Amino acid sequence: MQVGLTTQFSNFTPKIDPSLYEEGDGNYEVCLANISPAERRKRLNFAIMQFAVALIVLAVLLVMGVDKFWRLPLFVMFASAGASYFQWRDKT
Repeated sequence: MQVGLTTQFSNFTPKIDPSLYEEGDGNYEVCLANISPAERRKRLNFAIMQFAVALIVLAVLLVMGVDKFWRLPLFVMFASAGASYFQWRDKT
């Protein structure tokens, strides 16, 4: 049986609230950051730049009045920006 864990990290030290568990078998999974702060910074910078570029391209497409079909590839740009943001936020 897998129980959802609520953890808070301070200086990479997991703090687990034992009151959240019904069974005290002592087997818990803890997720620690697996990338360095420099890599996290790169992912955040990429997410911000990709999002800005996608917004600029969207604005240009709207101003030019092109067909809606040409906005579809922007999904890839927004999705990659979102993926990088969530990797930065979740430290993975």
